[in-house]
Amino acid sequence: MIIFIILKKIRSAFTDLLPIILVISFFQIVVLKQPLPQMGEVLFGALLVVVGLSLFIQGLEMGLFPIGEAMAHALARKGSVFWLLLFAFALGFSTTVAEPALIAVAAEAAEIAGQGGLIESTPASLKEYAFGLRMSVAFSVGLAILIGVMRIIRGWPVHYLIIGGYVVVMLMTIIAPKEIIGIAYDAGGVTTSTITVPLVAALGVGLASTIRGRSPLVDGFGLIAFASLLPMIFVMGYGLIVFK
Repeated sequence: MIIFIILKKIRSAFTDLLPIILVISFFQIVVLKQPLPQMGEVLFGALLVVVGLSLFIQGLEMGLFPIGEAMAHALARKGSVFWLLLFAFALGFSTTVAEPALIAVAAEAAEIAGQGGLIESTPASLKEYAFGLRMSVAFSVGLAILIGVMRIIRGWPVHYLIIGGYVVVMLMTIIAPKEIIGIAYDAGGVTTSTITVPLVAALGVGLASTIRGRSPLVDGFGLIAFASLLPMIFVMGYGLIVFK
């Protein structure tokens, strides 16, 4: 029974990755007309990706989604808005700090900024810049989840907040240093990755299903949009401070 479930998950993961495999194979064979370099390593790596993706999805279903919904239910039943908002902020902050994509992008951004002469190209300066970038994004995501939870509690329309937020993004783009704009826009994407999305989505759905008058379908989603929006604003603000 367990083996059947594992094989089913691996087949599902392989099906999800199949379009990527077909695209790469087509361009490598038809357009470039060359065999894949190091075919053995490539195939073994692809196998690891399929198995890893299967385990990751299974872990989400067994662990992250249930715990996110359970904590949302428990905090909502407790009836304390303060603890609920504090949990929302702490969840957004902590998951973003641990986000592998953000760690990688922050380190790369620091390296490029050092090479471009924007900051001192010393290990201490690069580390400080990358750390400040990560903390700016993490704080903004925590605040974004807090605002999203408050929206669910109060029943605010999500589109008004999103439109207003992107107006602020456009205004910040005008005044922000050009060196930080691209990083800021990318920061909105890297925050919504493997760790943050499952827990935040589970929090929203669990909270909306607990509060009377809220629909998990209508009100439970939308938190991820805030988590993508506010980092752009905060990173551009960070650029105004660092690059003066």
